[in-house]
Amino acid sequence: MTTTHLLYLHGFRSSPASAKARQMAAHVARHHPAVTFWCPQLPPSPQAAMALVVQGIAQWPREAMGVIGSSLGGFYASWVAQHAGCPSVMLNPAVDPARDLARYIGEQTTWQNPEERFYFLPEYIAELQALDLRGQPARAPELAIIAKGDEVLDWREMTARYPQAKLCLLEGGEHALSDFEDHLPRITRFLALA
Repeated sequence: MTTTHLLYLHGFRSSPASAKARQMAAHVARHHPAVTFWCPQLPPSPQAAMALVVQGIAQWPREAMGVIGSSLGGFYASWVAQHAGCPSVMLNPAVDPARDLARYIGEQTTWQNPEERFYFLPEYIAELQALDLRGQPARAPELAIIAKGDEVLDWREMTARYPQAKLCLLEGGEHALSDFEDHLPRITRFLALA
């Protein structure tokens, strides 16, 4: 199957202005201009974030869409892929964000624009728990790109979470995947971008 519609989901405190989101958008525009690419600014509420995504992809052809997610976006991408039955690519995906983000309750800033503030509310933890699909078999092929050098998330937890995924385990590297451009051909092939 060919992917004609591609969704990119950014991570916690991130945005469509992140390096990886911009690189992916530029790659699709340059090499796959027929592909519909969407990278929405996700609200802090996980429930609201997924409602926005579900609404945004409502008219997309399920058999010709794919999703990519980074960090918390990887956790979301797994949820979208399960519901849409589409292939997914996870980049250093968050495995247990309900546990890991509990310490971030309160006012936060975004990485790309420290002037931009938002509140991460206590009820968002339960919203994350409600989206957790660990233990459910994937409905479509998965690719996980995981850096052993990730300073935020444990690579062992990430690889254990995706036992069925095609795994690209990087020696070294870091959470931000600064070599992301090197992985674009692999991602493009995996998703069979139109």
